[in-house]
Amino acid sequence: MKGRLRAVPLGDGPHRGAHVAPGAPRAIEEWSGTEWQLVGVVENLAAAQALLYPPPPVQDKPAEWDRPSTALREGPGRHRKPTP
Repeated sequence: MKGRLRAVPLGDGPHRGAHVAPGAPRAIEEWSGTEWQLVGVVENLAAAQALLYPPPPVQDKPAEWDRPSTALREGPGRHRKPTP
């Protein structure tokens, strides 16, 4: 779990759910293995979510494999229906 990040709302009172006061600044903390250490401060919930949950990298679609034209030729094959 070392290296795990969390966003804590900055403000008075006890910690509440992330959806409470979405415009409030957030402290970004990292778990060191024994305690939470301050890493930085962001301006609101949306910025904290963007930092904690970055979008997955876009993977390039692999190139289509070009089959040789003989792979789909006519004729009797092992798995082809016989002609009536």
